Amino acid sequence: MSKSIAVIGGGWAGCAAAVELAAAGHKITLYESSRTLGGRARAVEIHGKLLDNGQHILLGAYSETLRMLQRVGIDEEKALLRLPLQMRYPNTSDGMDFVAPRLPAPFHLIAALLRSKGLAGSDKMALARFSSATRWMDWRMNDDCSVSKLLQRFDQPERLTKLMWRPLCIAALNTPPERASAQIFLNVLRDSLGASRAASDMLIPRVDLTGLFPQQASTFVQQYGGTIKLGASIQKIAQNDNRWVLTQDKTEEEIYDAVVIATSASQASSLLTDVATTTDIPSFEYEPITTCYLQYPADTKLAAPFYALNDDPEAQCWGQFVFDRGQLDATQNGLFAVVISASTEAIEFGHEALSVAIAAQLANSLQMPELMTPEWSQVITEKRATFSCAPALQRPQEQTEFPHLVLAGDYLASDYPATLESAIRSGLKAAKLLNDSLTSNNLTST
Repeated sequence: MSKSIAVIGGGWAGCAAAVELAAAGHKITLYESSRTLGGRARAVEIHGKLLDNGQHILLGAYSETLRMLQRVGIDEEKALLRLPLQMRYPNTSDGMDFVAPRLPAPFHLIAALLRSKGLAGSDKMALARFSSATRWMDWRMNDDCSVSKLLQRFDQPERLTKLMWRPLCIAALNTPPERASAQIFLNVLRDSLGASRAASDMLIPRVDLTGLFPQQASTFVQQYGGTIKLGASIQKIAQNDNRWVLTQDKTEEEIYDAVVIATSASQASSLLTDVATTTDIPSFEYEPITTCYLQYPADTKLAAPFYALNDDPEAQCWGQFVFDRGQLDATQNGLFAVVISASTEAIEFGHEALSVAIAAQLANSLQMPELMTPEWSQVITEKRATFSCAPALQRPQEQTEFPHLVLAGDYLASDYPATLESAIRSGLKAAKLLNDSLTSNNLTST
């Protein structure tokens, strides 16, 4: 039997839940407080271009994300550039060149290690030992610790840590290895490096993040009879005879059979305050992510779609990865996106000074002096991009004390850090919990 369900929050978790529940035959109303779907992974307009509030890389291991893209009609080959696992720097004198060939696992990693440049023999042996040991451990730790302690435990050399493990940790967990969870890091490695060759592939969106999934999810929900309300903020939820009353703009009220709260953790905690006897949502610490866009003449290109960069705060070299957007979308020729994860220290310098420093870093690293003077630049910082993924962090579950009220979001309990995949998985789990509960109630009532 079809039920009316409100989804509060139009990020990736909320959109996934809405799609799944709409497909199950329920009448969905999705509320999003902003004018754009996508939450912390959305499109913004910059200098007449639809870009992202942060450059993202997905992994081939993101099985649920890829399944949902297919479900809402996204052609993966057109929407994503699929590249083999790689960690490439502009030059090997102060970097490395590691690219996995398209061979079956684990031979792709063995070949990549043997062919890699910029690493000493001892570095390669240490990487091989680490990979073998973590597989033998089944990627599990008895007691969680920091990524730094994990690397020390397996005697990973300083150069290998600097060029491989540190940037991978910061990119995956958006938390520096000194305070990042080793277990969550191992989970990501397990499902990428420790799985099939395709699982380790790196997927770079060719389209903006709202267009990649949320907008198509919106169309899907509406095709199934649902409603999308943008610029609609829910201030309060209340229970009334086993149904839920949502208050919008302090006066407008709507009644639903069930609710998915797919907002940020703090907003979810606030909405639950009036109805739940206990709220298990902790006050997370957060990490920012900054992306600096720099526009150069249209014929300015990199030799590869993206490169890793050596970040050095003391030298005001903040960039960790640079992406040539023109190799993803021809309408963006000459546009580079430089990513700074865990960017708390970097943004203290201010956007203008940061743009200048990043342009100088690119000119130096890529040995292209013309990059010192972009036509324009724009810095975007998502200040609460992810929670700080600390060791042994306790994360709440999707189910609340009420069977018809569930949570969804990348902050909830998961093997993964705050990623698009963890958001999608949480949205799908929330939808299943709700659908099972509603179906069970229908069977009981008959």
